[in-house]
Amino acid sequence: MATMSKVILSGSTDGRNIPVSSVSSGSPNTIHTAITGTGNLDEVWIWALNTDDTSDVGLVIQFGGTTDPDDFFKVEIPHGEGLCLVIPGLVLQNGLVVGAYATVASKIVISGFINRITA
Repeated sequence: MATMSKVILSGSTDGRNIPVSSVSSGSPNTIHTAITGTGNLDEVWIWALNTDDTSDVGLVIQFGGTTDPDDFFKVEIPHGEGLCLVIPGLVLQNGLVVGAYATVASKIVISGFINRITA
């Protein structure tokens, strides 16, 4: 029987927001590294917040790889809107990495959690 537990994003310190300081696809900020192996799953839930007072900011989530467009989710995060859901419970495994970079450094923060599903 499978079990599920809630886990902090591995790129977070104690569950705090993860600032997106990178503006480069070659050096994204690590948001989460999925569970190793193929017998279990990490269900990924990520929200983004734009802290800029006046401008929308582009955000790219690299979901498990670095190939554009196959592994990229590109979203515009509006200013003044509060948290925006950007990854709605998609699953990863086998140590794959979720990374992020933005069009402007240090204006986006990421929060979220993992539902770890183990066999």
